[in-house]
Amino acid sequence: MLRKDERTNDDLRPVTMTRGINKYAEGSCLIEVGDTRVHCTASVEEQVPRWLRNSDQGWVTADYGMLPRATAERTVREATRPQRRGRTMEIERLIGRSLRAVVDLHALGERTIQIDCDVLQADGGTRTAAVTGAYVALAEASQYLRKNKLIRRWPLRDQVAAVSVGLVGGEMLLDLCYEEDSQASVDMNIVMTAAGRIVEVQATAEGAPFAVTQLGKLIAMAQKGIKELLSCQQQTLGDISG
Repeated sequence: MLRKDERTNDDLRPVTMTRGINKYAEGSCLIEVGDTRVHCTASVEEQVPRWLRNSDQGWVTADYGMLPRATAERTVREATRPQRRGRTMEIERLIGRSLRAVVDLHALGERTIQIDCDVLQADGGTRTAAVTGAYVALAEASQYLRKNKLIRRWPLRDQVAAVSVGLVGGEMLLDLCYEEDSQASVDMNIVMTAAGRIVEVQATAEGAPFAVTQLGKLIAMAQKGIKELLSCQQQTLGDISG
């Protein structure tokens, strides 16, 4: 199947990650996946949630938001709504869980790394781009802690990245843009570590149920894409590592 952007079924969109995009944040990354752009920052806070006080461990949490003109039509700012949308909270929890899966929270000490992911432009895959870009921002913030001798050991145990896959017109596709996602009969987001361990699988049949064998093939396709994203993270981070 030749897609609108001339990709083959198992091709990622062009991916760019730019470090240090925000001069004030301890860590930051602008991730661009096709026409999707997400600005990710990591802020170090010398405190933890009340329920973690005196526990000798830190915390990593995330906020996610979409700018009003990130989409074809203006959306209302979340801050002006009477209550936050369920989709926003779901994505925030996904980002937080994904990052905590690769963090040694005790190595952070009693401090929080607050991740903020702001979608500048959306064309499908904003949550997976947010997870992937947020890892780069988190690694930068970890380097800040190490350089300033605020931690004794490197807190990142592994890398983590995420990608979408789906069934569109009976074809398995990697890294769906909005047009493909809106037509998908199966929509799936997968988060995986560099060690090949699955953090999360979000899979939905929008129409007819799909086969277990298809699930396995979709996960294998996602793993191929995630390996490419992990490599891009490594190139972006350069000498930042444990």
